[in-house]
Amino acid sequence: MQSIDYYVRTAKQTIAPANFSRTVIDWQQTHGRNDLPWQREANPYHVLVSELMLQQTQVKTVIPYFSRWLARFPDVETLAAASEDDVMQLWQGLGYYRRARNLQAAARTVVNNHNGEIPTTATELREIPGIGPYTVGAIRAFAYDAPAAIVDGNVKRLFARLFALPFLVNKSSHDRYFWALAEEYTPTQENRRFAQGLLDLGATICKPKQPLCAACPLQSVCHSLAQDLVDDYPKRETKKATPTRAGHFVLDVTEAGVLLQKRDDSSVWPNLWCLPELAAMPSGDAFGHFKHTFSHYKLEASIWWQPAPDQSRQQRVALDAIDQLGLPAPIRNYLQKLDRREVCQKLE
Repeated sequence: MQSIDYYVRTAKQTIAPANFSRTVIDWQQTHGRNDLPWQREANPYHVLVSELMLQQTQVKTVIPYFSRWLARFPDVETLAAASEDDVMQLWQGLGYYRRARNLQAAARTVVNNHNGEIPTTATELREIPGIGPYTVGAIRAFAYDAPAAIVDGNVKRLFARLFALPFLVNKSSHDRYFWALAEEYTPTQENRRFAQGLLDLGATICKPKQPLCAACPLQSVCHSLAQDLVDDYPKRETKKATPTRAGHFVLDVTEAGVLLQKRDDSSVWPNLWCLPELAAMPSGDAFGHFKHTFSHYKLEASIWWQPAPDQSRQQRVALDAIDQLGLPAPIRNYLQKLDRREVCQKLE
């Protein structure tokens, strides 16, 4: 593989940075997404919340969560002072729960170290928990309209196709090539619209499947389109087959409610309330089942009707009150769909 400088020089021969940024900015103004909830005001806190929610999650899913979040935690001070259970309860269903903890940790750092004001400089932003290189760029561009490179899956896909790049988009050691290109092509002004344009082009035009090449403002200089190889980009490292793991959970219900246990920091679904989990499969027939897919494995869970082992951080909760706690989505869905008549029969 050639050096980073080689790919930057080659890209600039395809389209000059000034022409690229002007094309993206003009297209975004006319065709991009300009009325998303977090775009309505240049509020750094709104940008921080939306960007962490949008990690691994589609825009249409995030919108109602974002609105509910701001209604409950309208600023960094409110979020910093909230209980962990309140934060997790509002996040449940979005998945990747570490983002919620990172968001609250960031809010507390901003309150404690920055007088409640989200910093403007990249150096200060990098010191805030949960804020990585992409989020640093997003806050600077969207909140402060400052020059800042951003690289996410949309940007990688756009660059990979435009320049027919050999880099693997799912291999972290190749990220430096995409960042070098992003930094070269980031303008010195109109950065809010430029950054949004990059994301919009990747999300709505240069889509993973069935890209709308005829509507792309960069079609005339796109290498993969010229070679009829759009479907061959971006390149990916072949992943191993996703393994399947068994899980065993106890459904311990009395007239007082269902027994839940708050999981520890190091477990899957850290610090969420969950059905107590067993280390091994009991004898007999399971009461129920559910499946859930994580990023690295598939869970095939069995539910066992029996008393749970007495452990720490347990409490009994009425089935009608489980929405008041932060539960993993598959556990919450299972409990909500329980056949109440069958449960009553079991209790008799």
